[in-house]
Amino acid sequence: MPQDPYQELGVARTASADEIRRAFRKLAKQYHPDKNPGDNAAEERFKRVSSAFDLLGDEDKRKKFDRGEIDADGRETMRGFTGEPFGRGGFNGGQGGGFGGGQFEGVDLNDILGEVFGGTAGGGGGGPFRGGFGGPAKGSDVRARLEIDLEDAIQGARKRIAFSDGRTIEVTIPKGAADGQTLRLKGQGSPGRAGPGDALIELTIRPHPVFRREGDTLVMDLPVSVPDAVLGAKVQAPTPDGPVTLTVPKGSNSGSTLRLKGRGLPDARTGARGDLLARVQVMLPETPDSELEQFAETWRKERSYTPRRKGG
Repeated sequence: MPQDPYQELGVARTASADEIRRAFRKLAKQYHPDKNPGDNAAEERFKRVSSAFDLLGDEDKRKKFDRGEIDADGRETMRGFTGEPFGRGGFNGGQGGGFGGGQFEGVDLNDILGEVFGGTAGGGGGGPFRGGFGGPAKGSDVRARLEIDLEDAIQGARKRIAFSDGRTIEVTIPKGAADGQTLRLKGQGSPGRAGPGDALIELTIRPHPVFRREGDTLVMDLPVSVPDAVLGAKVQAPTPDGPVTLTVPKGSNSGSTLRLKGRGLPDARTGARGDLLARVQVMLPETPDSELEQFAETWRKERSYTPRRKGG
């Protein structure tokens, strides 16, 4: 039976959307397959956590789950003849609240239904419910993993993914997609007599050669020449949206940080972009420069200069 999504994420049923998102990110980071290669238990936990967030991260699905209209897999809960869930009217719609007015209090109704419909009525006895209660089953869900580029996660994209049965489908990557996020594609799962199941696509963002992810913030190294660091300059810097011009302040040291607002990753809930941090890296020429060496030698003799860390 599907685990309660609140328990999977370790949050209270009254948790806010932000608390749910923070819990998911923490667990996704802890159990991600890339950090636990070959650990099947961690991979399975990661899938359950992703499915839980897929449900609770969607406000509409969460409300339906809290009302008991769908289960932890997002499927509609089975209802009795009165249109009420079992246990609130049951088969007879009686005044006692189902199954004879509470005389089965404390008994697992799943066991009762299994005995009645799975063993007697559904076991070939020729009763009115032959074949099992509830009619034909829906097809099972299928799961797949899709690697995307950082730019795809930020700007959105359309990708094709192939399944083991030979099918290929097109997946829409939403803007602000998160690493470990699971997309549910209705009706794209395994076929069944009551219709196909769903496809659950787990997104993995590939490592980027330039940008590093720190939450919604992106970080990159910005190479700067010695003259530009000493005198200040305008330099071109890459961003996920294309190159921009940055002003390097006069006297910049390695480790100085320049902030580009709104050039980071989008927030999965609000869509607001985080920032991009460019960390200055003062670079010497790749080949020795005799004039620079002569200047440095003269400067060292004429001035006593010992670099120290602040507070050191």
